[in-house]
Amino acid sequence: MSEYDEAAVEEDVTAEDYTAEEETYDDTAVSTVEESFDIDGDGYEDEAISADGMTMIDTDGDGDAEGIALDTDGDGISDELMVDADGDGSVESYASDTDGDGLLDTFESDTDGDGYTDQVSVDSNADGYVDQVATDTNNDGYTDTVATDYNADGLVDEISVDANADGTADTVLSDSDEDGFLDTVHTEATPEGDSFQSQTGQVI
Repeated sequence: MSEYDEAAVEEDVTAEDYTAEEETYDDTAVSTVEESFDIDGDGYEDEAISADGMTMIDTDGDGDAEGIALDTDGDGISDELMVDADGDGSVESYASDTDGDGLLDTFESDTDGDGYTDQVSVDSNADGYVDQVATDTNNDGYTDTVATDYNADGLVDEISVDANADGTADTVLSDSDEDGFLDTVHTEATPEGDSFQSQTGQVI
C-alpha cells in the first residue's frame, strides 16, 4: 500500500457504491475512527482506520475516498484493497492476500471500466514480485494472453495466447536461451476435425 496516500476520513462518513468482484459495497459506513495519522507530514491527517479494520484511501487529496482497504480476517493487516482511481464509484483495481502471509499477491483490474476484470496479476511464489499476468485482450470474459516470469528476474520468459477461448494455448512464445528476448514460437491448430498440427520455430 506504499504507492497510495491513505486518506483523510471524518467520523461517521460513508463510502457509497463500490463494486468489486461482482459485489457492490454500498453505504459502507465507517462508524468510528480509532486512529488517524499524518503520514506525509503536510499537516493534514491522511490515514484513518475504523473500528472494523477499514482504511479509507484518498489518492488525490480531494477528501473523497478513491479506495478502501479491508482487514477481512481481523489480524490487523489489510488483506484486500479496492481502488476507484477516477472517482466514478466503480473499482478499477482490486488486490488481495490469497495466502494469508500479509502481502498482497493477486491484483485484478478493470482497465476499460466495463465492470469485468480484464487483467489479473499474480505473485504465485510470494517473493513480492508479480510473476504472471493474465489478460482478456478482447473483452469477451475469457483470458486469452498469459505472460509468465518463471525465474523472478523481472523479464517475461513465456507468453501464451489462446485466440479461440477454448482454454488451450494456440501459440506460445518463449525465451529459450534466457537472454531477455522471446525467440521460440510454438503453435497448435485444428484445421479440420479433431486432428492437431503442431509447429515449433525460431522468432526472426
